[in-house]
Amino acid sequence: MPYDVELANRLREQLADEDGVTEKAMFGGRAFLLNGNMVVSAFSRGGMMVRVGPAAVKDALAKPHTEQITMRGREMTGWIHVATEGARTKRQVGAWTRRALEFARTLPPKR
Repeated sequence: MPYDVELANRLREQLADEDGVTEKAMFGGRAFLLNGNMVVSAFSRGGMMVRVGPAAVKDALAKPHTEQITMRGREMTGWIHVATEGARTKRQVGAWTRRALEFARTLPPKR
């Protein structure tokens, strides 16, 4: 399943005013990075892949339409999946994007 192009456009819109944001194809989706660190993605399995950080995973998973991301049988620490139902509106996408940016700003830039 290809990623949701409309969702990628909403993510792009949410991140338009943020300095240091780039985007690229990753994991079959469209990823958005801040200073080289992946923040959020329009996920190839639908919905969003959101980087909340290890300390915030439990709280994030308590929200509707979320689950732990597992790739190749391994949990992706600090990452959650927000199902399509939780990423339909500008408000929903904005809330998750802001949360992901908050964590990404704590990371050192990648070279």
